[in-house]
Amino acid sequence: MEEMERHDIPSEEHAVEPAPAAEMISESELSVQDETAAIEEESSTTDAQQPSEDVFEVDFDLEDEESDEPSLDPKQILQQARAQASASHSATSEEEERPDLGEMSDERAWFVIHCYSGYEKKVKHNLEQRIETMGMANQIFQVVVPTEDEIEVKEGKRRTIERRVFPGYILVQMIMNDDSWYVVRNTPGVTGFVGMGNKPTPLRQEEVTNIIKRMEAEAPKVKVTFKPGQKVRIIDGPFNDFLGIVDEIDMDRAKARVMVSFFGRDTPVELDFLQVEKV
Repeated sequence: MEEMERHDIPSEEHAVEPAPAAEMISESELSVQDETAAIEEESSTTDAQQPSEDVFEVDFDLEDEESDEPSLDPKQILQQARAQASASHSATSEEEERPDLGEMSDERAWFVIHCYSGYEKKVKHNLEQRIETMGMANQIFQVVVPTEDEIEVKEGKRRTIERRVFPGYILVQMIMNDDSWYVVRNTPGVTGFVGMGNKPTPLRQEEVTNIIKRMEAEAPKVKVTFKPGQKVRIIDGPFNDFLGIVDEIDMDRAKARVMVSFFGRDTPVELDFLQVEKV
């Protein structure tokens, strides 16, 4: 018994007491831990007061969106119109309609646009309004519906009418680029540009000169309602009220040769267009 008690109870020389935690860590290690804790506490306080990087990026993006808000100036209106026009077509059809303007000149030229016949003046009005609204007067200069005065004889009465030289077509003087093309092409009533393939073709200067001369002619032309072989009535001159058959028409001289029957024989009579009307 005494031997067991001696064996269970260690002697004072061999007894080992657990060392306190504070004694197991050196003083230098304690100072490092204290500094680390202080830095972490200070960092957490600073993060709570200042926004994170993600918040800053969101604020920056919002400021950019506000600065890019579209205004009501003509350029922004044009961009909106182009966006609406592009959205109205599929990607394939838009690619097919888009002209190749890579080699177009920066100088103004006359182009021909097509519209529905009888709506030339309405389309001209629509286009002029878009030019003014979108601030394109420095790129689209003139819109012209070629017309000429013409004298018509109907039921024995003469009247002057305005006749369209090219029904269904309008002339536009412009600088061809993407913006001007979009404004003209997307005007209500315009069905397209006249050109080779997918590229608008400008008129030659001599073509424009001839059209302008026809429009500015002082003497109106006579509308011819008859053609060779048709029956006509003479309404003026010594053969008034005679009937005859048109034999030949001379457009340059505005004359018609009519075969009139006298005593059973056909006699050629040269008459002005205004002296004859279709029966």
